[in-house]
Amino acid sequence: MANMSLKKNPMPTQEPLVRAHNFDEVALGYTEEMAIDEALRCLNCKNMPCVTGCPVNIHIPEFISKVKEGDFEGAYEIISKTSSLPAVCGRVCPQETQCEAKCVRGIKGEPVGIGRLERFVADWHNLHSDKAPETAPKNGHKVAVVGSGPSGLTCAGDLAKLGYDVTVFEALHTAGGVLVYGIPEFRLPKSIVKKEVQNLEAMGVKMQTNVVIGKTLTVDELFEMGFEAVFIGSGAGLPSFMGIPGESLKGVYSANEFLTRSNLMKAYLESPNTPIMKGGRVAVVGGGNVAMDAARTALRLGAEKVYIVYRRSMEELPARREEVEHAEEEGIEFRLLTNPKEILGYNNPEDKRDPKNGFVTGMRCVKMELGEPDERGRRRPVEIQGSDFVIDVDTVIMSIGTTPNPLIKSTTEGLEVNSRGGIIVEENGKTTKDGVYAGGDAVTGAATVISAMGAGKLAAASIHEYISNK
Repeated sequence: MANMSLKKNPMPTQEPLVRAHNFDEVALGYTEEMAIDEALRCLNCKNMPCVTGCPVNIHIPEFISKVKEGDFEGAYEIISKTSSLPAVCGRVCPQETQCEAKCVRGIKGEPVGIGRLERFVADWHNLHSDKAPETAPKNGHKVAVVGSGPSGLTCAGDLAKLGYDVTVFEALHTAGGVLVYGIPEFRLPKSIVKKEVQNLEAMGVKMQTNVVIGKTLTVDELFEMGFEAVFIGSGAGLPSFMGIPGESLKGVYSANEFLTRSNLMKAYLESPNTPIMKGGRVAVVGGGNVAMDAARTALRLGAEKVYIVYRRSMEELPARREEVEHAEEEGIEFRLLTNPKEILGYNNPEDKRDPKNGFVTGMRCVKMELGEPDERGRRRPVEIQGSDFVIDVDTVIMSIGTTPNPLIKSTTEGLEVNSRGGIIVEENGKTTKDGVYAGGDAVTGAATVISAMGAGKLAAASIHEYISNK
């Protein structure tokens, strides 16, 4: 019998005051009964509008029908036909603006909790099934994938399913890219990422870590090693700063550095191998998902007060609503319509190395108001003259965007980039260099995990066509 409730089954979570002091996953996941009840809200529309909103074209009504029947493994098999990272997508994909935004149930109520069901199915499979992924017969062709983030892993998985001998080259010591260094444990447990990587390895994908393409090896050298095509999914790891006074003070981080120290290097442990600022008062500049991650991580590291400083209003805040709500519940304060002008500090008399390299004591800001829309349709923030004030903080984390690292471009002849450093590609992911394809943040700049996966999927199909035609 269909469930005609206008609301989703709520996601069980840790209590805010409890989770704010640990790195355990915030969302606890559906039970089997909750998953079946939520699946019964799906109308199984014939034209399947939800699928058109999915960048990797998961057959959503089909897998949800299996959940209704209690055939959770069957549901997983349907999802895994088109998605290489279902447990990841179920946690970090912005379903509310993609598949769920197309759901008919959302017209007069809340859409079906597609993301929550995907997460449940993937978790159920990982807990109950020891079945090895199917491997395709090798076709005798080799492809190199640069970067083990979502675009690289998706491209590698799709090519492996077609029989290619795929090797993924990762610059860091752990495979997973932004999934391991950028997204905190409380949103995406690293054991989940490790399991997804192991599934790809079971399909025959080789992972080579500690290999910096452009330094350890060049793209041209990969071709010399026998690879017939190269996919570049190296992400956008070069942080941006505002260029305001005081950004060289001790206690100023990019969000990338701060999160990498915590997520990948485990700086939250009592005796970490890498240092990080803990405690005190923290300001995070920016309003995206990365800013929410940095702020909530700082809180869990022991900060007594954490501020989100954003120059527009809550309506323009680009982070997912769920992440904003979780941050507010945990006690993070939003200083909206506020823009930093200078990071204040003092010099430690005992530090003789650099008289300019002092310690953060505060951040001078100015109030803003929204003016006319900019070229993207968002109302442009305008300073209110004479509204300067100071926020007392010990740490400042800049989360105002990232750009692709220029290393690969600078060492690869014939590879063109745009003014923002993104690799120029055609619609099929082909770059200006023959045999080289690219996708994800290396092309677009910082974007979502699922959009990067979609680009990796598209490039895999294009590489297959390219090698087949050769």
